[in-house]
Amino acid sequence: MNEKAAAPGGLALMESLVNTLDVETGADTLGTEEGRAAFGLTEADVAEARILREALRAVCLTHAGHRPPEGSAAPPLDRLLAAAPLRVAVDAAGGAALRPVAESPGLTARVAAAVAEAAADGTWARLKACEAEDCRWAYYDRSPAGRRRWCSMSVCGARAKMRMYRARQDTEAG
Repeated sequence: MNEKAAAPGGLALMESLVNTLDVETGADTLGTEEGRAAFGLTEADVAEARILREALRAVCLTHAGHRPPEGSAAPPLDRLLAAAPLRVAVDAAGGAALRPVAESPGLTARVAAAVAEAAADGTWARLKACEAEDCRWAYYDRSPAGRRRWCSMSVCGARAKMRMYRARQDTEAG
């Protein structure tokens, strides 16, 4: 699991939402009062937030060049975000941005606005999910080429490289 700085702008919201589930242990902070409060959710909002989280994880996996896990029940993110009411807000300097319509927008509307912002500034494809099947942590790829594969080279990357090394050793020995 990545311990680097959070993703920039609205991507931080999506990164933190995806990372509410520790795939390896199954711990889900959306099941806690503190975890829900971090996103302004009530207990009734959790089921919908989990669906949104897994749709985001699937997109992050795609950004990293991976396929979502077989049997993934997450609906397409596009379908979920289509219900998010957004408007174009123009500031005094003439800058335009998509903003949620409601004064206290729901999580889906905030994510939709963040996706629009990230797509506009070219950072959307850099929000990725770790290649390690027992991790799938979301991270922001700050590498110059944008080809990072793991959330942490010192943990997930090292484990993957050790597995590849051992597989080669077994093949050579056999």
